Amino acid sequence: MNENKMGVQPVNRLLVSMSVPMMVSMLVQALYNVVDSIFVASLSEDALTAVSLAFPWQNLMIAVGVGTGVGVNAWLSRCLGEKDQRSANATAENGIFLAMASYLVFAVTGMLISRPFFTLQTSSAVIAEEGFQYMWIVSVFGIGLFLQTMNEKILASTGRTNLTMVSQLAGAAINIVLDPIMIFGLFGFPALGVAGAAIATVTGQIIGGLLGVWFNSRLNREIQIRFRGFRPDRGIIGHIYSVGLPSIILQSIGSIMTFSMNQILISFSTTAAAVLGVYFKLQSFVFMPIFGLNNGMVPIVAYNYGAAKPVRIMKTLKLAILYALSIMGIGLLLFQLLPG
Repeated sequence: MNENKMGVQPVNRLLVSMSVPMMVSMLVQALYNVVDSIFVASLSEDALTAVSLAFPWQNLMIAVGVGTGVGVNAWLSRCLGEKDQRSANATAENGIFLAMASYLVFAVTGMLISRPFFTLQTSSAVIAEEGFQYMWIVSVFGIGLFLQTMNEKILASTGRTNLTMVSQLAGAAINIVLDPIMIFGLFGFPALGVAGAAIATVTGQIIGGLLGVWFNSRLNREIQIRFRGFRPDRGIIGHIYSVGLPSIILQSIGSIMTFSMNQILISFSTTAAAVLGVYFKLQSFVFMPIFGLNNGMVPIVAYNYGAAKPVRIMKTLKLAILYALSIMGIGLLLFQLLPG
């Protein structure tokens, strides 16, 4: 195996070159979440409230998908640093297997609990019905979310964050274009309302996921994914979740917090719950670049850990923390000085 750029390129240039495409793609993802809310709010406040109440469930799906991907990212990059090609390939294969297993769990669970999930939160029949439609669609057709997330993490683990950005941008662009068409019924399509927003979302995710699969199979030469004779490897899965499970738990706590806050706020008014949902989506404009920075940092650290280069690890960590604090400082100023 040739030395990957993550082991030889100057650290600052490497971190910036790997993180910026991820940050751009995460910002676009934050943008289409906000665009979703803008179009849905044009329907009615009840529609916006329904989507806001579904946000904790969506966030839980993302937490599991991203957390598992983080584990794959870290272990695969470490294997590449150790020049262990066989384990790197097996990690990618087991990662895709885990992504599909996670999708099946959420699809089945979503079908079973979508209606009780909303009747528990609101007494409004309109909000409950629209929320049920939205949550049912994003759960049952959520395969794109898990496929896209996993393939993006595999691309990032080999240093190909530019391809990750293309996958994210394609999915986001399709979502943004389809939103008004599906919601309001343009160009001969039926007006589907909140369900249309969900269809636009899952369609963008599926296209992004398929692009990720194509990129890994055709353009990512550092790994070879072949499922012929595949068997899940408990050892590799254990390594994946040793890193991924804390990430899943950390992000899942956010879902529990949002769900609890919704219960408190909706006792005052549905408007309060809708506003909280909008705030979290606006807040993501600040947090998403940090997630992108993290996604660019993790494979660098993991690769150099496997290659036994501690100086590069510490320099990467220090630079990433400095950049993260700077971004959060700018976000704080924007929210405090320009809230309107």
